[in-house]
Amino acid sequence: MTPVDDLNNPDRAATARVRSWSTAVLVNLTLGVPGVVPVWLLWYLAVNWPLAALGWATREATENDGVLPWLMIGLPVLTLFGLLWWLANRRVRRSMAPPSRLYWPVSGLLTAVPTFVLMIVL
Repeated sequence: MTPVDDLNNPDRAATARVRSWSTAVLVNLTLGVPGVVPVWLLWYLAVNWPLAALGWATREATENDGVLPWLMIGLPVLTLFGLLWWLANRRVRRSMAPPSRLYWPVSGLLTAVPTFVLMIVL
């Protein structure tokens, strides 16, 4: 069989779709484990500055360092994770060619699954 015949065979095409989606699921769930750290950093930033200023949250009593630690630690961590996530998903998406409007939201939600699990468990 040639590769063209494989695409015309419905069973092989369905198997290829399942395999490619399972790769996307595995990549995004794996990226979601270290992705807990950037999500926590964003939550900590939101609680201590804008939400505390609005009165919707109480500021951490020992948080008096200002913005410099966020520029030195938080920004590189968020940038590095975002770049790693985008590059990994770009490669997986190109290998499977799903519609963009479906792939990117699903990837984002799958990456957030470990964070949601930790929220529920802890």
